[in-house]
Amino acid sequence: MSKAISGFSKLSKTQKIQWLSDTYFSGNTETSQLLETYWNSDKKLQQLHDEFIENTITNYYLPLGVAPNFLINDTYYSIPMAIEESSVVAAASKAAKFWSERGGFKTTILGTTKVGHVHFTYNGAYEDLLDFFNRIKPTLISDALPLMSSMKKRGGGLIDIQLVNKTASLKNYYQLHCEFETLDAMGANFINSCLEQFSKSFEERFMEDIRFRESELSIIMSILSNYVPNCLVRAEVSCPVDQLSENEINGQEFAQKFAQAVAIAEVEPYRAVTHNKGIMNGIDAVILATGNDFRAVEAGIHAYASKEGSYKSLTHVHIKNGIFTFWMEIPLALGTVGGLTKLHPLVKWCFELLQHPNAKELMQIVAVAGLAQNFAAVKSLTTTGIQKGHMKMHLMNILNQLEASTSEKGKAISYFKTNAVTHSSVVTFIENLRS
Repeated sequence: MSKAISGFSKLSKTQKIQWLSDTYFSGNTETSQLLETYWNSDKKLQQLHDEFIENTITNYYLPLGVAPNFLINDTYYSIPMAIEESSVVAAASKAAKFWSERGGFKTTILGTTKVGHVHFTYNGAYEDLLDFFNRIKPTLISDALPLMSSMKKRGGGLIDIQLVNKTASLKNYYQLHCEFETLDAMGANFINSCLEQFSKSFEERFMEDIRFRESELSIIMSILSNYVPNCLVRAEVSCPVDQLSENEINGQEFAQKFAQAVAIAEVEPYRAVTHNKGIMNGIDAVILATGNDFRAVEAGIHAYASKEGSYKSLTHVHIKNGIFTFWMEIPLALGTVGGLTKLHPLVKWCFELLQHPNAKELMQIVAVAGLAQNFAAVKSLTTTGIQKGHMKMHLMNILNQLEASTSEKGKAISYFKTNAVTHSSVVTFIENLRS
């Protein structure tokens, strides 16, 4: 039976693995061997990976692929994508080539403002609190100037602080709503440091004001928000409807059916969640490849999809005067400096591949990857069906699960070029080969 351990973090990596092996795997040496197989032979590089997080025992690999032929604002990109799901890179590449022949992707930065809050409670008169805030606002800013000096030199820093009365939602709840420009940094540490200084100054000045001797103020927390509705990028594609004709697909019919599929995702949350998940397939893959925080991006984007009170599609279509336009506006708080961007060797390589984009350029690249992925998914759904292409790409995973030999893989690939791929059909095919 497993048991708790004290001081696990103080053990060496080898000791951690040994304890895990003894406790959960009956001392099986294959467990240790498996974990050690994924250690990097370069000790300096392995130490770098060990120090990214706590209690590291090994490295967890994801495939890093590349989707070429992305024409964005008249510049070609090959976009790196780190993801485990079959068909994502292939679908993005196919959409990139499709639109490169029709003018490519166009992008626009609509805003780069990031947000943080000092959350607090106060049980006195709102008018007194508002007057107090207006008087000490310059002091809050001046007290935090040492923290903001480097950012200000680069053209960023604090944009504004506002007192927000939230008592209609929660008794005695107020916040200092703070807006920032962090340029090429994602800015979490900078924003949180400023917020903590604001809360400290705010509380100190409050205690010094004789009007508040009988009023209670309690700072609850000071933290940035991953909801950044004013840090926005727009990505779009457009072409004449007749240019959507492809093989046996009529452009007019395709455009109407595609638009209807998107309209369904705009009114039906069950569909919208899966629809937007497809967008995130493209976005998350690039976020991971560039060492950014995909959890923060996910949370912010899904909140944005619900900003009107119900969860909706992030992408939109309109067809006017014979022109098909497909677009998306999404919030993206990204960084090209700090974090892993200069530490992880493959992240550095990905930035070189992308021609060293700044944060605004990376926002545009990431948004395009999401739009391309969504276009490819909806195109498949409304024409051939999603499973035909996806299961073809998934074939190799099934063959590996069945431990197929090189010869068996070759025969299976040849057979399934003209036959439908399902898990059961692949199992049957391999069993027949072996019998």
